Amino acid sequence: MLCTTVRDQVECPFMTLQGCSYDGNVCKPIVPQCEGCGRVIEYASKHYCQSQPNPAAKWKLGNCNLATHIVAEKAEAKQKVNPIKASKRGKG
Repeated sequence: MLCTTVRDQVECPFMTLQGCSYDGNVCKPIVPQCEGCGRVIEYASKHYCQSQPNPAAKWKLGNCNLATHIVAEKAEAKQKVNPIKASKRGKG
């Protein structure tokens, strides 16, 4: 539906027939950690997230899981080595 509160006439997933379904009935502007994200849109000289009405809440416990500008590092799995087999390989 089209937003009728902050981002007037912009498609918004949080709008219902009764108005904004988000707590507080209004979207919050982005936080500094959101700068560079592909989900940020500008409306009336302010920047808002297309996917989240309160971006600060997504960054509260760490990185936002919707952020397109953050690349998660993969933990390198260490392979267990059997010491007996490793000693036999070294002699061969």
